[in-house]
Amino acid sequence: MFTGIVEETGEIVAREQTEEGLRLRIGADEVATGLEHGQSISVSGACLTVERYAEREAQSASEKPSGDGPREEREARNASEEASGDEYRESWFEVFLASETVERTYLGDLEVGETVNVERAMPANGRFDGHVVQGHVDAVATVRDVESVGDDWFFEFTLPEGYDRYVVEKGSITLDGISLTVADVAHEAGTVTVAIIPTTYDLTTLSEKDVGDPVHLEVDVLAKYVERLLESRFD
Repeated sequence: MFTGIVEETGEIVAREQTEEGLRLRIGADEVATGLEHGQSISVSGACLTVERYAEREAQSASEKPSGDGPREEREARNASEEASGDEYRESWFEVFLASETVERTYLGDLEVGETVNVERAMPANGRFDGHVVQGHVDAVATVRDVESVGDDWFFEFTLPEGYDRYVVEKGSITLDGISLTVADVAHEAGTVTVAIIPTTYDLTTLSEKDVGDPVHLEVDVLAKYVERLLESRFD
């Protein structure tokens, strides 16, 4: 589980397309510290599993190998990357995107050099500063308008058909892994507006978003549970 409080933005430093899906290597200074093999991590709102990682302090191949694929292939890949030297002087982690994840998100369209929002799973003794975020992307929304008002920013998003019913004014919504409060929702138009403070704007990928850009949408899971309970009651 996540809370939608982005820890840092990571940079796509490598990508590898395979028959099974897509593997991304993401450079991240803070998040890569203290990771473990198999740990869940949110990448722009999509819950993925850490396959391997390297910490800057190690200055060497301290990554954890994935349990996937033939041993010879993993060893060959590790040897090739170790020979490059400089890659091991940066902190990074690798995640694998199955075909379903590629189809349901825009992560498969990202190129080397582009950035993503990153958050580690919430620890049992952590602060609950956002709201319940599962990391299960419901759909892809689109930036409809961006307006600067004083020091703040107002972003309007077009939601896929039917998702506006899960959104209420002053309720919570997750966009690209960021826990946000709904400032306004236009149900007939299928749009939602959120107000972004300077800190959120500067520390997330929202500062790079423009009209027409995609964002991952996760609606409040409580709204979906309530809908299902009501449906079952009146079936």
